[in-house]
Amino acid sequence: MKSFIEKSSVSPELKKIAEKVFNSERISFDEGMLLYEKGELGFLGTLANYIREKRHGDYVYFNRNFHVEPTNICVFDCKFCSYSRLLKSKEEGWELSEEQILDKLKSYDGKPITEVHIVGGVHPKMGLHYFASLIKKIKEIRPDIHVKAFTAVELEYMCRKAKVSFREGLQILKEHGQNSLPGGGAEIFHPEIRKQICEDKCTADEWLEIHETAHSLGMPSNATMLYGHIEKFEHRVDHMERLRNLQDKTNGFNTFIPLKFRNKDNQMSHIAEVSTIEDLRNYAISRIYMDNFPHIKAYWPMIGRNTAQLSLQFGVDDIDGTIDDSTKIYSMAGSEEQTPALTTQQLVELVKQVNRHPVERDTLYNIITDYKNYNFSKEEKTVTA
Repeated sequence: MKSFIEKSSVSPELKKIAEKVFNSERISFDEGMLLYEKGELGFLGTLANYIREKRHGDYVYFNRNFHVEPTNICVFDCKFCSYSRLLKSKEEGWELSEEQILDKLKSYDGKPITEVHIVGGVHPKMGLHYFASLIKKIKEIRPDIHVKAFTAVELEYMCRKAKVSFREGLQILKEHGQNSLPGGGAEIFHPEIRKQICEDKCTADEWLEIHETAHSLGMPSNATMLYGHIEKFEHRVDHMERLRNLQDKTNGFNTFIPLKFRNKDNQMSHIAEVSTIEDLRNYAISRIYMDNFPHIKAYWPMIGRNTAQLSLQFGVDDIDGTIDDSTKIYSMAGSEEQTPALTTQQLVELVKQVNRHPVERDTLYNIITDYKNYNFSKEEKTVTA
């Protein structure tokens, strides 16, 4: 691998970055910019795959999860969002009752689900104490399930409405059974971009403070970056730099998830989506730059199964989960997967088709089942989750 780079025709500056990667040294902001500006796909993939295999071998992680989206009615007006509906247009949206949410959970009785992922619009009637009570009831029905819930955007609003600090709000949720936070709502941290695409919701500093507070309470989290819209390369590197600095401080992030902007039925539909090549370049640079993040995830319902397979050669080691058909956030935005559901066998085969080693994990990346030589029973082949 090292000799391949040395013999290649890349510039001396890029070879210097490669040398740092091989020596497990951190690259700088300017070097991150150089990768975006001059790094060709093959070069980036070679470096990212080296890091990925050094850390995880040929493992590809997934989990058995399902999503609950309590509502798509939202007080915020994010220009890139195809999912939410403002209060004034609430007849176009949905509000699940507590009974409907708990019935969804009960529908997985007897199935080996390990995680429920709860995110949705920011509804003024669904506040901190409502969700704390809901989580407690979820745990009463299924004590072993991991509850990963609420973006920092939802949490900032909940705490503000309840007149409690972020620490107090997160402590209440933790005491009622919440285990971790997803990474949504980060978008792009730079104020120049945030002002244009999501000015009315929580700031970058608030997002980072909420996650830092969660980590201090023993609640791990994920982090995301919405790319491929009006941001420039320096905004992406700035975003990753802020996350990398916080991870140095807390070591509380599990995974970094680059999220592709999709342009269907939103206020930014005039902006063309970036190519698959740019998707793969971005995954690779993420793996190279985010040296203190254990995992890089490609969310297969967002980019489609084929690109998800390709991403496994460009630094990605996690492709999320079986999902079921329980999320509409990306299907409504025009993603390839309009009915995002795979059986465990289908997900395993997806990984094996590109000569990787599928393993089921829990939310914290403890291995549950190794599927390398696993033989599925007739019953398992028909169960979505």
